[in-house]
Amino acid sequence: MFEEDLRVYNLFISHNGEGDEEYLTFIRRLIEAPDFEWEDHGVPGENTPDQLKEQIEPADAVVILTGLYSRHHDLIQEQVDIAQELKKPIILIRPYGMEEVPGDLEKIAEGVVGWNRVCIVERIQESLEDE
Repeated sequence: MFEEDLRVYNLFISHNGEGDEEYLTFIRRLIEAPDFEWEDHGVPGENTPDQLKEQIEPADAVVILTGLYSRHHDLIQEQVDIAQELKKPIILIRPYGMEEVPGDLEKIAEGVVGWNRVCIVERIQESLEDE
């Protein structure tokens, strides 16, 4: 596939701040995905509601790392609320090494996937097929 033929997926990936290991691991998975161009509009450390809205607005989809949800509930819930307000598809990533995701998030998500980069990419692409 020619590089100019690749769609660039604009994502907002949930975050809690600089250096979170789960966030960094997820970013590495996406970087390793062949033939998948993406841009993360999330800016760790910029977490006011207005800043989050500015970050989520240009995103095609919102990726929620559910492992962060239990540790940083209020911040991640704010990100989810803004995504819903802006009618962005929400994709959940299971906590690393676990199967369960919060039920309240699962009800509103386009899909739930684990940490397999092929599955992650497919879920993102499938959630945006109709665009």
